[in-house]
Amino acid sequence: MPESIALSLVSHTNVGKTTLARTLLGRDVGEVRDAPHVTEFTDVHVLLRSDAGDELTLWDTPGFGDSQRLVRRLRQDGNPLGWFLAQVWDRWKDRPFWASQQVVRHVRDTSDVVLYLVNAAEEPASAGYVAPEMDLLGWIGKPVLVLLNQLGPPRAAASDEQDLQRWAEHLRRWPLVHRVLPLDAFARCWVQEAALWHAVQDTLPLPRQAAMARLRLAWTAQRQQVFEDAMQALAASLGRLGAARVALDDAGGVRGTLRQIGSALGLAKNKPAALDRAEQVLARLIDTEVRNSTDALIRLHGLSGDATGAVLQHLGALVSWRRKVSEGPAALIGGMLSGAATGLAADVASGGLTLGGGLIAGGLIGALGAAGVARGLNVVRGTDRSWVSLTPEALQALLQATLLRYLAVAHFGRGRGQWRDGEAPAHWAGPVQQALAAHADAWRALWQGRSTSFDNPGESERLAQALQPLLSRCTRSSLDLLYPGAWEPAPNNPAP
Repeated sequence: MPESIALSLVSHTNVGKTTLARTLLGRDVGEVRDAPHVTEFTDVHVLLRSDAGDELTLWDTPGFGDSQRLVRRLRQDGNPLGWFLAQVWDRWKDRPFWASQQVVRHVRDTSDVVLYLVNAAEEPASAGYVAPEMDLLGWIGKPVLVLLNQLGPPRAAASDEQDLQRWAEHLRRWPLVHRVLPLDAFARCWVQEAALWHAVQDTLPLPRQAAMARLRLAWTAQRQQVFEDAMQALAASLGRLGAARVALDDAGGVRGTLRQIGSALGLAKNKPAALDRAEQVLARLIDTEVRNSTDALIRLHGLSGDATGAVLQHLGALVSWRRKVSEGPAALIGGMLSGAATGLAADVASGGLTLGGGLIAGGLIGALGAAGVARGLNVVRGTDRSWVSLTPEALQALLQATLLRYLAVAHFGRGRGQWRDGEAPAHWAGPVQQALAAHADAWRALWQGRSTSFDNPGESERLAQALQPLLSRCTRSSLDLLYPGAWEPAPNNPAP
């Protein structure tokens, strides 16, 4: 039999209820501004539906005002004078106070569990409104889950735990409080919501817990699908970057070949202009991919806005330079250099000349002649064109940045408004690096196994297919390290 479970979101005025409602619902509801009693009337929204037809509803309510006065008024409910004051006088003379009374009566009549929001930035003992409002909730008699809002930017778990312990200790004297949970409307990660649904289920009477379990699994399945869609979008983007090739204009003649060889050996004072232009094209390609994949994440997570800001301007040694060696000028240079040419580095094993890659000295010119080496390099590289691409080191750096971007979007609450670019908190770097390091051999093999040809049809799709499961595992590991035990795989759909 389908059931409906009602949650009421209540707090003191101007603590952020509607902001949190928007984050939990993933859509804009109510009005958000810095003023008391913005939510004048109680609104109901469907949070979740299960396949069995169960519904989890969220009531967004007006905030409590003068709590001590409100307690006194509600205790007069049983006498005629109290009824007249509450239903007639207050409604006419003091509408915000009347609205606060309606909140309490609504919670008493319709709610299964109360979500009571507090400002975690305050010291619990200094929040004088908490005690009378707890008395109000005690008068109602519904179980209460306390949510810590306004925690600030994402922090290490130890910092959140300190706030949690302070508030839990302060609220211990009220037995109606079943749990205290961190859930910042601006900066919670979606996996933290799982703890809320667990707490709601545990708080309900035993006969109703089965319905909440079905609703919780429906939420998990939805979020798992968003996660997989996000991993697919990011893997496709990284695949395109891994397969990207930018043609390099060949500079003919002896002078051009001398500059080519000198740059490859690290002897040239200035980088060829053609290489600089190609790097700029590659940088713009990276910028476009990062913007587009971030926009995809924003949409998938029910947010609004667009990615902004330049991502990458200079690539430098992170660009692999694979350049065709012209046979005629190479033969002439070989004759000019005579014996000294035997020290020419030929990175044959890696498939060509790689800028900053550490070239291997060889004696091939003496044995084959300069023209023979030129043909050998071009054949080994599998290309008849000069081009630049990203090195494995560059792709690994972009991979780490991709995980950090995912975390940034996954923590961005809808109630915060439109997406805004920002820096990742320092404590995210460690878990991300640890997660990637656990699969370092697999990543290295993937990047080094890329095609060495300029024309590589299907390469980006092949890379994306190989990338996605590995990217999913590393992202999930990062979330597990940041929020141990929070991840739950969807039923019949094991986690990556």
